[in-house]
Amino acid sequence: MKVIVVGCGRVGAALATWLRVEGHDVHVVDREPKARRLLPANFSGEFRTGNGYSRAVLCAAGIEHADAFIAVTSGDNSNIVAARTAKEYYRVPIVIARIYDPRRADIYRDLGIPTVASVRWTVQRIHRMLAHRDLSPELTFGSGETMLVRSELPAWFAGRQLTELEVDGEVRLVEVTRGSRSFIPTAVEPANPGDRISFIASAAGMRRLQALLDKEWSR
Repeated sequence: MKVIVVGCGRVGAALATWLRVEGHDVHVVDREPKARRLLPANFSGEFRTGNGYSRAVLCAAGIEHADAFIAVTSGDNSNIVAARTAKEYYRVPIVIARIYDPRRADIYRDLGIPTVASVRWTVQRIHRMLAHRDLSPELTFGSGETMLVRSELPAWFAGRQLTELEVDGEVRLVEVTRGSRSFIPTAVEPANPGDRISFIASAAGMRRLQALLDKEWSR
């Protein structure tokens, strides 16, 4: 996955390092050349100096081919401008922004841009959102150990029992939205095409849930 990280502070540097270790193609952008010092000496990704909303800088970083764009500078205004540029102009599939002022969360939400806050929790949550990009975390509990996620079921799952998606102690199905109606399913409720499902999942259960949704079982 090709990822552009705008902002090389504690969050940006930690996230870029984590993603590069996992083998992703990582490009970091920061206005300050000295911000490069926060990255490990052996960081094998690319570091570029410039504004994260400059089209010239973004094009040089290869944004036309980016799979994800993460705006984690120290300013909310810079983050929202950069995130909007990536989402609306370059159509990057995954765009995530950090915010400091929670009152601005509604602005990002209306634009369809997920937001995160705080340092350690931000790095973990952004990483989880990238790793499980087909799931949409809507609410977290505790320090992020469990979360409420929603996903539209793949077409091949239609007709199967919804409880097949549960994993004891890791994934629990809690709600089904079918058309305009929401309900709590019974143990034998079959899935319908277009069902959107709400789950409670542990951090470890996210991988299991993704695997279950991706698995092409024979019917």
